[in-house]
This record gives sequence, C-alpha cells and structure tokens, in this order.
Amino acid sequence: MSLTLAIVGRPNVGKSTLFNRLVGKRLALVDDQPGVTRDLREGEGRLGDLRFTVIDTAGLEDATDDSLQGRMRRLTERAVDMADVCLFMIDARTGVTPTDEMFADILRKRSKHVILAANKAEGAAADAGVLEAYGLGLGEPIRLSGEHGEGMTDLYAALMPLADEMADKAAEDAPETDVDLPEGAEDQGETPAITSAKPLQVAVVGRPNAGKSTLINKILGEDRLLTGPEAGITRDAISLRIDWNGTPMRIFDTAGMRKKAKVQEKLEKLSVSDGLRAVKFAEVVVVLLDAAIPFEQQDLRIADLAEREGRAVVVAVNKWDVEEHKQEKLRELKEAFERLLPQLRGAPLVTVSAKTGRGLDRLHDAILRAYDVWNRRVPTAALNRWLTGMLEQHPPPAPQGRRIKLRYMTQAKTRPPGFVVMCSHPDKMPASYTRYLVNGLRDDFDMPGTPIRLTLRGQGDKNPYKGRRKKNAGALAKHLKGRS
Repeated sequence: MSLTLAIVGRPNVGKSTLFNRLVGKRLALVDDQPGVTRDLREGEGRLGDLRFTVIDTAGLEDATDDSLQGRMRRLTERAVDMADVCLFMIDARTGVTPTDEMFADILRKRSKHVILAANKAEGAAADAGVLEAYGLGLGEPIRLSGEHGEGMTDLYAALMPLADEMADKAAEDAPETDVDLPEGAEDQGETPAITSAKPLQVAVVGRPNAGKSTLINKILGEDRLLTGPEAGITRDAISLRIDWNGTPMRIFDTAGMRKKAKVQEKLEKLSVSDGLRAVKFAEVVVVLLDAAIPFEQQDLRIADLAEREGRAVVVAVNKWDVEEHKQEKLRELKEAFERLLPQLRGAPLVTVSAKTGRGLDRLHDAILRAYDVWNRRVPTAALNRWLTGMLEQHPPPAPQGRRIKLRYMTQAKTRPPGFVVMCSHPDKMPASYTRYLVNGLRDDFDMPGTPIRLTLRGQGDKNPYKGRRKKNAGALAKHLKGRS
C-alpha cells in the first residue's frame, strides 16, 4: 500500500458510497438518512494500478463535547491526522455550507495533502455547487459521482504524484533489513557504524499519555513537541534528527495507540496500522509503557508487531518517579513481560522518568545494545560446535521411528539474525524443538530480546557410495558372463 486516504466531509455527502466503489465491495452501509456511518472503516482501495488504504469516516459535525456527535468528530479528526491524504467531499447539489467552510479551515491546518471533491456532480444541477467549491481555498475541485463512478480518472491523476512522492520518501527512510551474509563467513563482523549520514532509526510507540513526547523533549533538552495532561495530543508520526549522547539518531514520535472505549474501539485497528508504519521505518522500537497500567493489549500488539517485522525491541516503563513500591513493581513487570511476550525473552526492560530525566542514560545504552545484538554475526564453526552440544543434550524427535538428522548450521542473515539448519525431514520437525534451538541461540550467543529467524532446510542424501553397490554388481555380472 503506497498511501492512506481518508474520506471526510459533512454527513450524507456520499463518503461511504465512494468508499464502497474504491474497495470494490459493499463494506460500508449506505442510506439516504445522514449519520449512518458512526465509526471508521478501513479497506484496500484500487484505482487502476494504484493500491492504497482507504478510510471511511463519520460525518464531520459541529460538536466538540462528549456527545455521540462529539466523539464521532474526534474519531474522524484522528483519521485525518493519521492519513497521508484527505479527500474532502462536499455535496455539489447542495453547494458549500458554513459547516463545509469551517472544516475546510480545519483541514488546511491539520492535513498536509487535501484533495477537494464535489460529489453528486453529474448533470447541470451541480454546476453552481462546483463553482462555489473554488471559494474553499483548497484548489480545483474534482467532479465526482461515487454512485455512478464518474471522475475516477481525475481522482487517479490527483493521487498518483502523491503516491510516487510517498513511495520515494518511504524508500529513503526505510532501514536496511534482512542483510544477506556470504556463505561460510568465519569472522564476527562489525556492527554498521552509526553516522550523521546514516543515523540510528528509533520509533517510540505506546498508548496515549504514556509520555512519548515528554520523553523525546527531555532527550532533546527542549520543548520541541507539544505535551500536556490530555491524552492524544500528538496527532501524527513526527520524525526528529537528534544527537543523543554522541549518537546520531532519527526518532519517530508516533500518535498514541488508544485503548478500546465506546466509539473509539474502532480506532484500535487503525492505531495498530499507524504503529506498524512507524515500526517499518525503525531499526530499534521503544515500547513505552505507563507504570500504572503496563502491558495492556495495545502494548502487547505493537511489541509483537515489532518482533514479526524483525526489529530490535526495548521496553521502557515511564512515570517511575511516582511509583511507590519500586522493587515489588519491577518484579511484577519482569514476570509479566516473560509470560506475555515469550518471543522477546530477554529484551531490555528499562525504568525511566520522562519528567525528571532519570533512567535516560540506561535507555540510551539499552537502545545501542539492542542495535548491536540485532546486527550480531556468529562464525559457522562456532555454530556447528554449539549444534553438536544441543543435539547431545536433547536429541531431535524420531517420527515413525526415524530420527530427524540435523547435519550442519550456518548464519544466512543479520538485521535480525537469521540461521539455516540443513536437516532431514524439515517438515516433520515440531515447533517445540525449533523453539528449543532459538532459546539456546539467545542464551549461548548473548542475543537477548532480538527476533531470531531459524529456517530448517532439507538436504539431498550426499552419500558418495549411494548407487555404487548396484553399479559394481552389474559390472561384475557382465564380466562373469563374458568369461563364460
């Protein structure tokens, strides 16, 4: 997916109709009555050869309180903040309303890329509304008909340059991962140098109000990011270049991942998507927890996403300065971490206070250590000596009476470390034995917390004498026959 497109506008301007057309399915409810859409719906949009994520939002209403309309508006504003492009729709037959003007002003301030669309624009009755749309100051409106499919070519032409621009930026920011190693490399290798040209890329993720922006401000030594007691102040992923204790870094401060609550529960999937996008740009992911409510579902999901994406993970517990029973709490945190995230066993868990700055040096060291482990290389000879010991200690299973043979092992990749084991019947190897090997690698080669990829690969029988006996027997028979 090259970009994320949020369709926004007043109720009943045809947002859900266009959403259904872009995704090619009737996923969103459509009705003549306004206000049918109350939450966010996400789908995979298609326009020609362009693929993108499209979000259908609730109608923007002039309400900021805790009423249903107010909560729906906050949800839609959140989608605006997270989207790469906003498609602002008006009803061409109704014309521009004061509400349209108010929200056009909001979009100019909050969204980098806004495309103005005049929907229901088929026929002469819509001409006046299309002309009025120019007055919103958002450029030339695209004439659309979500119901009849008109104007899709113009929408494609508007989206394509933005998609190219974002694809180029993503390629520029994306870190180098799954780096192939030359076969049989015997040296330990060196961790790639962190320089101003290639800074260490770190994503700080977590729930709203966990203190992400406060933490980054403290690292910077200045108030560069807006903070406050309210949850959800940060509205999009912000990239900052800093020099932290002599280490050049690019830090991504992300919008908080909200917990499930009333209409906001639909935001969960979208929040994880935002977290995943930040993870994709990072080499090290710092999962920031609130000491009062650690390891909620969202925290576990983003840590698991980071592991599956193959990124190094550091867990930081914030607001430690107000924790009263520190030793007891730390024991509870470590026990919960081991139990809830076994795939990241041994990952650094650091206690910090973004408010006072306590623990930031430990966090800096933990990030560098995680990066070093993520780049770890192990010589082939050492791996095979280790494998022999692991097999003697706990032999592999023998399905149907034939023991699986593990012949040799080598490291194929770094960032994260990836290993290949040549064996017989890799399809019959149980997951429990693979976990046994992965946990052994972690412990014996000092690779705590980092994702480890272990691939079992079948190997043809290399016995040089196979088939020789039959060939020799045939030659002997031929020789005896000639003599007779």
